[in-house]
Amino acid sequence: MKHTSPLAVVGGAILRENNGDIEVLAAKRGPGRAMSGYWEFPGGKVEEGETEEEALSRELLEELDITVAVKSHIDTSLYSYDFGEIALSVYVCTITCGEPTASEHQSLDWIPVPDLVNLTWAPADIPAMKKLTDTLGS
Repeated sequence: MKHTSPLAVVGGAILRENNGDIEVLAAKRGPGRAMSGYWEFPGGKVEEGETEEEALSRELLEELDITVAVKSHIDTSLYSYDFGEIALSVYVCTITCGEPTASEHQSLDWIPVPDLVNLTWAPADIPAMKKLTDTLGS
């Protein structure tokens, strides 16, 4: 039996403060993509030779046209989709340059941390979302 490693994927829980509330940028997957209509932390695949932090910075620049400071690791979770297993590592980030622009997502929304649980999240993103709300949601 052939063993294949999970696909390494990174996501950014991009935080900002808005009138004393902490908000997170949530990205809605667009039509024609796997998990269309589900919310996720934006990011993508880790390329060979990259660290997770380097991959996340690159992906957020490519997908959202923003530069970020990658802060702390929130969670790494394994999830099996139809196409295979992924290992999703999510990091807290803050924007250092630019305004997020949706190029690969249907929409982007700044969501107050306590309200994150009200979105329909892609399954792999749920553990990190729960840890984020447990840590910052009070």
